[in-house]
Amino acid sequence: MAGSNAPIVPYDIVRLPVIVQFREEAAFTETYGFTGSQGSVFLEGQRIIPQDLPSDTVLVFMHPASTLHLMPLPVALAKAGFHVLSCASRYAKNDTALIMEKVCADLGAYMRYAREELGYLNVVLCGWSGGGSLAVFYQSQAEHPSISQTPSGDAYDLTRADLPPADAVMFIAAHTGRARILSEWIDPSVMDESDPDVRNTDFDLYAANGPKPPYDAAFVVEFRERQRARMRRITDTVLKQLAHLERLGGAEIERPFIVHRTMADPRFLDPTQEPNERRPGWSYLGNPETVNTGPVGLARFSTLRAWLSQWSPDHSRADAKECVGQIACPFLLIENGADDAVPPSHPACVFEAAKMADKTYLRIEGATHYYREQPEKQAEVISEMRAWLQERALLN
Repeated sequence: MAGSNAPIVPYDIVRLPVIVQFREEAAFTETYGFTGSQGSVFLEGQRIIPQDLPSDTVLVFMHPASTLHLMPLPVALAKAGFHVLSCASRYAKNDTALIMEKVCADLGAYMRYAREELGYLNVVLCGWSGGGSLAVFYQSQAEHPSISQTPSGDAYDLTRADLPPADAVMFIAAHTGRARILSEWIDPSVMDESDPDVRNTDFDLYAANGPKPPYDAAFVVEFRERQRARMRRITDTVLKQLAHLERLGGAEIERPFIVHRTMADPRFLDPTQEPNERRPGWSYLGNPETVNTGPVGLARFSTLRAWLSQWSPDHSRADAKECVGQIACPFLLIENGADDAVPPSHPACVFEAAKMADKTYLRIEGATHYYREQPEKQAEVISEMRAWLQERALLN
């Protein structure tokens, strides 16, 4: 499939605020402010549309924790003539206490709003970057609802949420899920979770006397096993603390903690590991050594419940590889050829696990994760999205 690469004169865009509210009682307040503490959830999104160009189709973007209305792809899509609904979850810009099951409910509220309030006939769910696993998780629950509690055992019933399914799902430059990608990025050199300076330099990618690329296969195998072992140790601690709080039986029911050093993947430093066109020694967040210890690193701050729901590979349900086999709607997967965040194995395994009759895999050669200073690559993605939707009569 190939869309037209002819230049498109960009439309002027209009930004319209979207406020979605629904009732929900919570055992305790998770986010600062009014949301969740007064029996209601308030969500803030933005509809970005081309001026004076109506459409029956809307592309719905959502990330579990980020806001996307200023990101390059949704804005470029609106300028190219698409109607875009950018949705922020209740955990916008702070995933410390994030519960993926609740994010799923938030997305459902936006999907219902798109159909019932905005009147769109075709609602296409676009999972870009960390939104990919959310999109697939959501659609699997919309088509086959099965979850009635969170991984920590708290009641949260998606089987009664009446989640509106999307007409199609797009999975764009996306990893399989937050838990799986963290398990491949976390620094296995950390030996003491309370003191990140206590490390095994044999597995410290950034130590002056540590291992240097290219890494041999035996080292990578051991490195990965040590990553998984560290993840399991953290999960074991989380489960023990939750059990301890339950035994106490008091008003203290949750605790936060810090996860040190979470950006140490050999693939960032060694381009021979799962090779693509990415820049060696770099990542979508910048220098991986800096990100490894900085505040933006994945899972840096977490609560006990949030760890189980979004970060623990043994507990999180939001894994695209596991969920994609449950969805039947048309599915477009786009891999960016120079992605400096998502390893090539992630989209490949998701596509292989997909069982729907209508599925498409496209690769945009040379495209980085965010298309930074790559307007031609972003235009190519948009052209392919347009052609794919038109072929399925999902775009007027």
